[in-house]
Amino acid sequence: MRFFLRSKNFKIFIASLLALIVLVLGIAFFTRVSSPLSSFVGAITTPVQKAFTSVENWIEGFRSSVKDNQELLLKIEQLEKENAELTETIIGYEETKAQNDQYEQYLGIKEKNPEMLFQTATVASRDVSDPYKGFTINVGLIDGIALHDPVITEAGVIGYISEIAPTYSKVTTILSSDLKAGGRDSRTLDEGVVSGRGDLAVDNKCYMYNLQRDCAVSVGDYIVTAGGSIFPKGLIVGKVSDLKQQTKDSSLYAVVDSAVDFDGLREVMVITYFSGQGYVGPKE
Repeated sequence: MRFFLRSKNFKIFIASLLALIVLVLGIAFFTRVSSPLSSFVGAITTPVQKAFTSVENWIEGFRSSVKDNQELLLKIEQLEKENAELTETIIGYEETKAQNDQYEQYLGIKEKNPEMLFQTATVASRDVSDPYKGFTINVGLIDGIALHDPVITEAGVIGYISEIAPTYSKVTTILSSDLKAGGRDSRTLDEGVVSGRGDLAVDNKCYMYNLQRDCAVSVGDYIVTAGGSIFPKGLIVGKVSDLKQQTKDSSLYAVVDSAVDFDGLREVMVITYFSGQGYVGPKE
């Protein structure tokens, strides 16, 4: 026995047993704990993997954001287009409504004069050098306008077309001394000539002269057009605010406050035709 323990075979047995124990312990140890090299490599690669993952997520988010922005821009462009179309529709509606409202305001005149033809117009510019408050409108020959066509509002007489071009016309007002038209007191039926004067035009006034001294015209009466000239009969000129005697003879004249606010004019109506239409009389 003593010799067996010292023999070579025993030593090989012991060495094999120790190797087996070491192997078992090593397997048990390495199945629970990573190797130092593996831990070192993991410490380096893990942050890099996380960084790549973050970059990949950011790129994906950016692509999604760009796509969303493109879709948003397309929606905004579509909405802007729809808004422009809606605005045009509203403007067209308002223009049509405004025109219809104008025609309704002149309906009474139209009913009394069914043969009349009208053309709506807008004040395009004002002649600041004209003491009689003349102005230009945005219609002309191509719209059927002609020289001496009367210009009115629903309130009353404005004047007549004194100059004309294809796309615009100039209006001379009843405040001007160039205009001479028959006038009549709507209450007494006394007649005279309506015209303008520089000193009266400043206050939106004109006057009716050639009144007989024994006429019944009085302050507060309404003066209307008598017809037979550039204006149809019965259009309101204004209200009598004073009666005075002419300096050259014994006749009277009535100072008339115009029914129209010439400083606030925006929309007007041109009468392009009426039965018995005449022309402007010569300057006095």
